[in-house]
Amino acid sequence: MKKAVSLIAFLLAAPALAHGPTPIKVDETIVISADPKAVWAVAGKFDGLAAWHPDVQAVKAKGGDAAGAEREVTLKKGGALKEGLDEYDAAAHKLSWRMSDPNLDALPVSSYTLTFTVEPAAGGGSQVKWYGRLYRGDTSNEPPENLNDDAARTAMATYLHNGLESLKRKVEGK
Repeated sequence: MKKAVSLIAFLLAAPALAHGPTPIKVDETIVISADPKAVWAVAGKFDGLAAWHPDVQAVKAKGGDAAGAEREVTLKKGGALKEGLDEYDAAAHKLSWRMSDPNLDALPVSSYTLTFTVEPAAGGGSQVKWYGRLYRGDTSNEPPENLNDDAARTAMATYLHNGLESLKRKVEGK
């Protein structure tokens, strides 16, 4: 009987020990003193990220703004991110994309999906949201510090925040 209880306890605990990474959510929002159409005119093209994001050196894209389009985002700090466009809705001022191939030297993330939206803000202007889900760079149960949840969350939140702050300055002319 004692062995049966031990076996049951082990079997119940085993799934918790084999757990793996959970998705990490990132969410950055900023209010820009401009009409949503003006913000979208600057930031609403899948191939236009280098024109307003301070961490991006260049973008090579193919496929325009149609679902299935692809781009390679070269970062100023080195490395490139390969991404594929999942959704583009100019009328709703929304685009969503995903990482195609991880590059842990560029970003300590193994995969991500991101969505960018521009909406009217409650007191005028635009509310810009950039949010998504991602997985840390090392999806094993014991990731090194530079590829763990905190590293992934911090790197992506910084990337999104820097982009939104720069977009605000560009659109507002500051």
